[in-house]
Amino acid sequence: MLDRRRLPVVKPPFEDVVTRHGPTVLRVCRAVVGPSDAEDAWSETFLAALRAYPELPATANVEAWLVTIAHRKAVDQGRARGRRPVPVGELPERAATRAEPDAALWAALAALPPGQRQAVAYHHLGGLPYREVAAILGNSEAAARRSAADGVAALRRALTSVEVLW
Repeated sequence: MLDRRRLPVVKPPFEDVVTRHGPTVLRVCRAVVGPSDAEDAWSETFLAALRAYPELPATANVEAWLVTIAHRKAVDQGRARGRRPVPVGELPERAATRAEPDAALWAALAALPPGQRQAVAYHHLGGLPYREVAAILGNSEAAARRSAADGVAALRRALTSVEVLW
């Protein structure tokens, strides 16, 4: 009889990791850095993950590991954005009208203070437990839970007049 407890744990190919966790990482990046820089943060996340994947233990929580890398890349993106000049010839009369179905939600999420936005992104979009969110943000589990709750409450208030499903 085969004892499955004695079988070695084998990591999936990296392509499977990207396929399985890519959408979650993109949602986290988008929530943290906004839609314009999210794809760059996503790419940087998976490039860094590809380099480190051979050293990752087979029993590691891959999603938590990727969200942690995404957090660091998002912070890097934010710092880089702050250093870049933004050339503007003329201001448009109104914002771009290419509306997405959830544009109001993304706009409300972008308006949250950084700590709340990150806590909401890592817990609600990234699926991390509050303990891991606290470790990423460098605060306590209670503070991470409070930030996420405050962020969700702020989103609800901001979206009460907009028909968006959360």
